[in-house]
Amino acid sequence: MSSDFDTSLVREAVIHLKAKEYEAARRYLERALEVADDLDTQLQVNFYLSQITSDPVQKRKYLDVVLAINPNLAPARRALAILDGKLKPEEIVNADQLPAQSTDPQNVKADRFACPKCGSRMIFDGDGQTLVCESCARQEALKKATPGNEQDFIVAMATGQGQRKPVAMRTFNCKGCGANFMLPPQVISETCSYCGSVYVLAGTRELVEPDSIVPMAFNQREAAMRLVKWVEKHKIKPQGKVQAPRGLYLPVWTFDIVGSVPWNGTVYRDKRQVPVSGQQMASFDDIIIYSTPKLADLLPKIIRDFSLGSGAPYDARYLAGWPAEIYQKAMAEASLDARKQAVERVRKDIYRDQGTINNLRYSTANLAILSFKLVLIPVWLTEYTLEDHRYRVIINGQTGSVYGERAASGVVGWLGKVLGG
Repeated sequence: MSSDFDTSLVREAVIHLKAKEYEAARRYLERALEVADDLDTQLQVNFYLSQITSDPVQKRKYLDVVLAINPNLAPARRALAILDGKLKPEEIVNADQLPAQSTDPQNVKADRFACPKCGSRMIFDGDGQTLVCESCARQEALKKATPGNEQDFIVAMATGQGQRKPVAMRTFNCKGCGANFMLPPQVISETCSYCGSVYVLAGTRELVEPDSIVPMAFNQREAAMRLVKWVEKHKIKPQGKVQAPRGLYLPVWTFDIVGSVPWNGTVYRDKRQVPVSGQQMASFDDIIIYSTPKLADLLPKIIRDFSLGSGAPYDARYLAGWPAEIYQKAMAEASLDARKQAVERVRKDIYRDQGTINNLRYSTANLAILSFKLVLIPVWLTEYTLEDHRYRVIINGQTGSVYGERAASGVVGWLGKVLGG
């Protein structure tokens, strides 16, 4: 049967769909499905059938076929999210007509963790599992953390979470270096983890609440011990006193991306250019996008040691007594950066698998973001002075590994070079 026939059947079905004559449309679609001789037609027909059936079991079967052909088709993924109860139709927003941000005063999301014995503030101890009273030293164990859930990307974009920041939180602004932090519960002033300046309450901002947090695994004393070992290992003799490490949480986005990338090009064989083509499969778990500009040069070193998948669901108690920097890059913007990373990885994979290809061309239309998370990761920061130059050191708050800047040996002027320890 020619493809013109199944295409004409689909066209007739669409005419009836627009006229809301669903039974007539169904007959044309079912006939088109019987004679369809290409995947594109099968995809269209199954999707249209999923839209006009009221039977949830049959609707799921149609959608499963659609997503088996093209797992990146957003309308089908959105329809399946509605069927699964992850998304409500009334929550879907028009991206061109997003609701205006409210200027009315809002209740701030801030918890108070008071000691049940003396009423003083309790802070997270930095051992990964305990709140400790600042006055009487009473301890309260947190429940064992289970990994935090990733968020469905299609649902987030459909509801506008990718374009707006829905949760009101108190924030601090450092007057010394300009860094912005989420307010730890019941704290109204603190010392900046970057520059040591005192920062004060700045107001409220609407922020996406983190999905996951990797709890700080050790306290300042142990962080200082790890710093000393690193300094001794590299035979560094700093000028003056080294500042005690300052702990904080940093936000990063992670994205899971899958799909297939058709490509074509030419290779040189038998003294002539020969056309070649293929399809590169892609599956990337936890592509990381840094959401703050500070430490952008050191984080790529330290991030590799984190086990982001072991993070706990976000719980404000982990921030009790600890500052957390505010993300500067929203999810929608970060997702574009993640796609760019995925495309670059695919390009490298094609060259790795195929060798030298001339005039390489490829389509990334079938690359799709499946899920994402906003994760808070713990670090310790400090710096030391050597030959009148200041060098930064960062300590992984989960594993204790240390990375720092060092002067390159034998180079006049002391070039800063990031080394792992």
